[in-house]
Amino acid sequence: MAGNNRKLHFGLWYDFRNPAQWRRSDKEIYDAIIDQIAWAETIGYHDVWLTEHHFVEDGHAPSPLIQAAAIAMRTKRIRIGTSVLLLPLYHPVRVAEDGATIDLLSGGRFELGIGIGYRVEEFTGLGVARSERAGRANEGLEIIRRLWEGETVTFRGKHFNIENVQLTPRPLQHPRPPIWVGGFARASARRAARFGDGYIGTGGINEIYKMYVEELRAAGKDPAAGRLAGGFFWLVVSNDPDKTWHEVAPHVQFQINVYAEWLKKAGQELFPPMPTLEALKASGILQVVTPEMAVKLIADYAAAAPVERFYCWTIPPGYPVRKMDPYLELFATKVMPHFQ
Repeated sequence: MAGNNRKLHFGLWYDFRNPAQWRRSDKEIYDAIIDQIAWAETIGYHDVWLTEHHFVEDGHAPSPLIQAAAIAMRTKRIRIGTSVLLLPLYHPVRVAEDGATIDLLSGGRFELGIGIGYRVEEFTGLGVARSERAGRANEGLEIIRRLWEGETVTFRGKHFNIENVQLTPRPLQHPRPPIWVGGFARASARRAARFGDGYIGTGGINEIYKMYVEELRAAGKDPAAGRLAGGFFWLVVSNDPDKTWHEVAPHVQFQINVYAEWLKKAGQELFPPMPTLEALKASGILQVVTPEMAVKLIADYAAAAPVERFYCWTIPPGYPVRKMDPYLELFATKVMPHFQ
């Protein structure tokens, strides 16, 4: 095993995007991704993670719970999680019901990861006050957890009021499906410590992990019981990294520039736009490496923060879905065994 004594679970992360400059039919993309996930579990991938955004020109997936149900019916072993469901945009009782249904359909493989969201258009489009997102998430997490654990819940909050509600049917997992909380700030670490089973992030997570440990202690919980999921934004394994980098780079550049625009509008400039491929190269966000280098990078990442789940984006937006299969197989056969 490379670099640490802990086994890692490896996951795939999807957004189902369909940018105009590489347009295909949405049906083709959805079918190809679900086929790919069903194949990926046969070569050893442990998790699939689904993201959420709304009202995006490129079709960024708005309905991860429906996608999760579809994946549940096509797979046998792979765990199915959201990274992340934008909880403030939902009524928590319906999330609890839908999550329990997915858990039953999947045979106990569902994991709920939530975030509070940031895109202005999503809150205005769905009629939810953006200023209420933290409070709605906190109340929602408490309600979901209590319903999944079998309580008959009466809840009086600022955002939700429910009376004598009991969930039926219950999730298959006991006491409930795992709950992950993501985000970029200390408030996210606090929310994960108070309401979740673990923190889920992407990219460099060392600082937020330290905050998470502090918040677990502040909540009277054992930091060793906290769970951590993360990974590089992009890590592609190739036997010809330079050739592969130039194939996928325009697609990743598109993705980064869209995120940079959204985040800037929301007042969260986490990374700058990438006006050129040279700028993308210099940023290090897109890492295309040999299997040997991937083993070292992952070992170093896991040594710095004790992740148990490692996942990265899977399909560069607009890149043909099944054209990624050789890279996914190379990762599964030459990288993953070092951490099992």
